[in-house]
Amino acid sequence: MPSEWDYIAWLRLRTPRYPRVILGPGDDCAVLEPPQRPLLVTTDMLMDGIDFVVAEVGPRRAGRKAMAANLSDIAAMAAVPVAAVVSVALPQRDGQLAEELYLGLRDIADRFHVPIVGGDTNSWPEKLVISVTVLGEATKHGVVRRDGAQVGDWLFVTGALGGSILGHHLDFTPRIQEALRLQECVAVHAMLDISDGLAADLNHICHESGCGAVLVAEAIPIAPAAIELSRTSHKPPLQHALEDGEDFELLFAVSPEDGAQLLHEPPFPGLYKIGECVSSGLWLEDSTGQRQPLAPRGWVHEFV
Repeated sequence: MPSEWDYIAWLRLRTPRYPRVILGPGDDCAVLEPPQRPLLVTTDMLMDGIDFVVAEVGPRRAGRKAMAANLSDIAAMAAVPVAAVVSVALPQRDGQLAEELYLGLRDIADRFHVPIVGGDTNSWPEKLVISVTVLGEATKHGVVRRDGAQVGDWLFVTGALGGSILGHHLDFTPRIQEALRLQECVAVHAMLDISDGLAADLNHICHESGCGAVLVAEAIPIAPAAIELSRTSHKPPLQHALEDGEDFELLFAVSPEDGAQLLHEPPFPGLYKIGECVSSGLWLEDSTGQRQPLAPRGWVHEFV
């Protein structure tokens, strides 16, 4: 297997220049032009056997997911990604994995013009661990937080939900462009990306905003993968749409006036109104108008 220095040299040869990067990989720190607006920072650590299985999906898709998950957090706050740093603990004696992993990171980073400006590499006798940190910059409209939803707001999602384990969780596209377009045409009161599941993540918005919400069952867009998965899980497709994690679609709240505008003139395809904010509780409304309590179930990270 090549040495760490060989790997770093290989990376540097494949790192393009970006206008805002004064100094990229190779020194003790990267140096960037300072942002003009508030700076955002997000980080995620992904592990082989938990977030993906490298032996099944390959290191390139694993790298792509690691970068995309962080870019999705930037999208959730309607910001522009600026740069990324990556730290990896690589399985020993696997130089090809290291190279393919980097190419996967670059596959999605390049799509959004995000330079990888540095990080750290190490090796150990265990499985792959990868940690990505992305820096973002707020737009002139400011950042969108989770705590701004108001009673009466309409709730929207940017795509179909459920069944992501069948492949979507590896190959999704972060909704960066969609978030920026939304912010250009309406006032987004609250937003996040659906990583833990629709019900669980909606509960986060409600908790932070001090309100409740009702979802209309028939209005929730169900992904074909959720229908396929239901054949073996024996759970209804709607349950998958409500509870499956890692859809990485945006869930957001806007005023009824702005919501009506989005429905009349959608800024991009795939917008769905799925409910509204109420004073308290989390509810699911059926086709007869009856409401039942909705448990905020979703993906839970267990700590031992």
